[in-house]
Amino acid sequence: MVRPEYAECLQEIEGDLSARAAREGQWSDGVVRQTLEALVLNRSRAFGLDLEEKEAMLEQLFNRFRRLDRLQPLMEDQEITDVLINGCQQVYVEKNGCLMPAGIAFEDERQVLELIQRVCDQVNRQVNQANPMVDARLPDGSRIGAVLPPVALDGPVLAIRKFAAKSFSLEELAAQGSLPEAVAEKLARAVRERRSIFISGGTGSGKTTLLNTLANLVPAGERIVTVEDAAELKIAGQANVVRLEARPPNTEGQGEVTLRQLVRMALRLRPDRIIVGEVRGGEALDMLQAMNTGHRGAMSSGHANSAADMLERLETMAMMAGLGLPAAAIRRQIGAALDLVVHLERLPDGRRQVAEVIRVVDWSGLRPEIKRLYERDGKGRLSGGGKVAAAFN
Repeated sequence: MVRPEYAECLQEIEGDLSARAAREGQWSDGVVRQTLEALVLNRSRAFGLDLEEKEAMLEQLFNRFRRLDRLQPLMEDQEITDVLINGCQQVYVEKNGCLMPAGIAFEDERQVLELIQRVCDQVNRQVNQANPMVDARLPDGSRIGAVLPPVALDGPVLAIRKFAAKSFSLEELAAQGSLPEAVAEKLARAVRERRSIFISGGTGSGKTTLLNTLANLVPAGERIVTVEDAAELKIAGQANVVRLEARPPNTEGQGEVTLRQLVRMALRLRPDRIIVGEVRGGEALDMLQAMNTGHRGAMSSGHANSAADMLERLETMAMMAGLGLPAAAIRRQIGAALDLVVHLERLPDGRRQVAEVIRVVDWSGLRPEIKRLYERDGKGRLSGGGKVAAAFN
């Protein structure tokens, strides 16, 4: 329980610092912390605060002015992967795969709006009633999505997908039960043999985690070019990596750099491997054409309900390029470009697992010809048996 003296002192110092910052302009983190230390030391005497309260106030005020306010402890919790704000009274986190209340709340919508504005200022993005939605990446790599009223009917909404600082190996994913060792071994072999791999699944199913894991298996000495809507991949141990990130238009509607432009540019950067973080539209066609022009071993991901569904969604997305290609031509490109599709699912208890792996044999007819290599059965096991090894050859 916060003492009234603490709350009164906090409000006084916050107002003082806000006024100084408004007069003197932009401050560095170091200047803000030094100023806060002096203010807390001087003002707290009149309110009888003890050492623990002073330290807590200093950290609270610094988080409010320079970080993510009361969300900062949640961002520093390594077990939390998502932070979700629905209005001022509902704050949820995803921890160990399960959604739960965060145990904190904001006093009013104004505080949430100020937090969203501060976050957007960090990434030079504008959000207001005229532009009530924003999708951006924080300096630490975390993804944010924000929606303001009146579009958000029950108050401002903020969703933060934290950037995973740790990259997992296939062995670690297998140990966690995300995929069997046999699948891990075959996927590692597929990467070494420059098979083109597509990862499908729903939101939060672990697509980026697995894509990042496979990207880290690319043999040393190869040149990798990554293309992402918002940079999330973290390829460690590779010296020759070029990272490209799309850019939204500015407030005047100028300066946009699309994924389609970046995929085409990637081809001019002499890549051995092209990795497209996630395809959502017409860039799917550019990716397929890249795979079919000698750039084997490419990887990407996308949203779908199953591996076979992902192939049909790729067809739809390729048509969104607007080049007027007949469906039959696009299907042939998909059949020739892709080798494996790995589908992930998020289970009710929050665990992410490989649900199926298929090999794309051909797509010259109305439906794709696939060979199902692995499929999880009702007991959580994977079927396949002795024919699996041959299927990967």
